Amino acid sequence: MRIDVFTVFPNLIADFAAESLLGKAQDKELLEVNAHDLRKEAAGKHKAVDDAPFGGGAGMVLMPDPIFAAVESVDAPRPLLLMSPSGRTFDQAMALELAATDGFSLLCGRYEGVDERIASELCDGAVSIGDYVLAGGEVGALVIIEAVTRLVPGVMGNDDSAGDESFMTGLLEYPHYTRPAEFRGMSVPDVLRSGDHGKVERWRRAQALARTIERRPDLIETRGGMSDGDQKLLDEFNL
Repeated sequence: MRIDVFTVFPNLIADFAAESLLGKAQDKELLEVNAHDLRKEAAGKHKAVDDAPFGGGAGMVLMPDPIFAAVESVDAPRPLLLMSPSGRTFDQAMALELAATDGFSLLCGRYEGVDERIASELCDGAVSIGDYVLAGGEVGALVIIEAVTRLVPGVMGNDDSAGDESFMTGLLEYPHYTRPAEFRGMSVPDVLRSGDHGKVERWRRAQALARTIERRPDLIETRGGMSDGDQKLLDEFNL
């Protein structure tokens, strides 16, 4: 998979992508992350990429000239998505959609945003990581890169890991435990030490349901509510 990111802070992207799973994936040639500096295509001594908005108002706006030139100077993969609060809210479903492609590109906004001609004529769409405002799109781009690339076969080492996590089944993930079995008076649930794999799977499913009901009831509603089988599982473990 190839991901290109257009930004005024390319080192933020490159340094992050060189670490941990992303770095290993690039070493194994499963992933290619390219960070492009928007200022390279800017004119003038100061390489400015922003200017005051027409009509007045606070803040500065990214100009179309250097942004179009930066994107057109490379054969970046499409779609090109603008990081913007007005975009589609990024979620696990969108991560799966992007992971099924050969690659995509992200344009990181800064300041008050981008000239509308960039959004409407250069980009293929927009994406947001939530209903809040950041100083720029770089952090959001990194969120998307990590969420998507860990779904690419081979990146996580064990491909089963990604399929058993929060949101993959519409539920939050069940609780995990490891050694020691006893710690400061707190014990690992007996079912996890029982050796009964079928019961362990039922317990995990029940815990995921209970945790989702408690913490994210909206996800239960999205799934169409509780099924008879779900309620039976909760009853089995007194949840």
